[in-house]
Amino acid sequence: MSEIAPLLRGQEIVERGLAISRADGCIVLVNDRTEANLRWANNSLTTNGAMRSRHVAVVSIINDAVGSVGRSVSTVDDLALLVSASERAAREASPAEDVMPLVESGDAAGEWEAPPAETSIGVFSSVAPALGEAFGQAKAVDRLLFGFAEHVMTTTYLGTSTGLRLRYDQPSGRVELNGKTGDRARSVWAGVGTRDFTDVDVAALVTEVSGKLDWGSRQLELPAGRYETLLPPTAVADLMVYLYFVSEMREAEQGRTVFSKRGGGTRIGEKIASFPVNLRSDPQEPGLQTAPFLATEVSGQGTSVFDNGMPTGRIDWIRDGELRNLVTPRWWAAKCDVTPTAYVENLVLEDPAGGRSTEEMIASTERGLLLTTLWYIREVDPQTLLLTGLTRDGVFLIEGGEVTAAVNNYRFNESPVDLLGRMTEVGQSKRTLPREWNDFFTRAAMPTLRIPDFNMSSVSPAS
Repeated sequence: MSEIAPLLRGQEIVERGLAISRADGCIVLVNDRTEANLRWANNSLTTNGAMRSRHVAVVSIINDAVGSVGRSVSTVDDLALLVSASERAAREASPAEDVMPLVESGDAAGEWEAPPAETSIGVFSSVAPALGEAFGQAKAVDRLLFGFAEHVMTTTYLGTSTGLRLRYDQPSGRVELNGKTGDRARSVWAGVGTRDFTDVDVAALVTEVSGKLDWGSRQLELPAGRYETLLPPTAVADLMVYLYFVSEMREAEQGRTVFSKRGGGTRIGEKIASFPVNLRSDPQEPGLQTAPFLATEVSGQGTSVFDNGMPTGRIDWIRDGELRNLVTPRWWAAKCDVTPTAYVENLVLEDPAGGRSTEEMIASTERGLLLTTLWYIREVDPQTLLLTGLTRDGVFLIEGGEVTAAVNNYRFNESPVDLLGRMTEVGQSKRTLPREWNDFFTRAAMPTLRIPDFNMSSVSPAS
């Protein structure tokens, strides 16, 4: 009988992969992931589970060409095959345009030799009982609760042939709660992001959902058009995250994005917001902490595998309403003689002067719309960043400072950059959950924005 090959720890995969490699340069990236989740429907928990997975990527550099291959790895034999596949891909590739020296060695981040961080179903110890109470309350008033709670812990190990060794433990959590009337004719939503569920208030989410269902007891049909609109933090997050996705220096320099300057160059230094707002990313942002270094297995317009391990700090993308930075990998930064920057996996928009709560903004609205969320957001025109999408799970009419009815859904056509220039009020920033992007981006803090003329381009049959 053949001997079963022993499982490797993440750190061992990094060290052995680098030792096996015969490439000019090598990067090994390991993500050990555990996940726990709860699902509920029709006022009852339906499933719960826990999962474990590992993804390993080996990036080989041979004669300035890059081969990157990723898959699940547990044994030395698995690893040897992966390194071989990566080297073969590099030998078959053309020289990369983003070639730079790999980031030099430095002190290990985190406890390199410690076991990977893990989560378990126990993370929901306070959530599950609170849901049980909420189910009983909803049933008593002929309402239905549906939803999902997820907690993921990912430990990243990064090693390179320069001697660099970095590690980071990333917790990510989210709760999404849908409330429906007993006849399922109306639906509303609330959601929240979290690191550890100790700050998740299920009762508050249920109260939010119940209030929105109450608002919908009166319903009106309104035509398409431009309306004064309050965009709540989750909707603002979805729009700003899209703006963030396309904030790349190279694309702007080459005239392809909303951040390209007419006649050449970029709009850095240009005032693009009507208020002195800041849009920033910071690995140390309280409650939104994320990895303080770049870890990527592929190059793109805004990222480069050669930058693996590059430190990331606070970056002001917009400061005092002015565009200050765009995402710039080291190779392009060298061409433009600017400081390189990298994507950081969180995003904050705020007015340093503070702002009013959403409730206070409603109270000062004579007539307008209040949205719940946006979905199915797609780009129409990259040079203006015109986006289209649909409203979802509740659009409400405000009259005389009070929500008086639910109205129909719409398709919208708007540019988040234009919205920053047209907004007439910036509310209080708070942690929120981007609904459209929360399968991979959960760390955001946003305000409610008042837009005087939000473009509802057509009525939508979506619920």
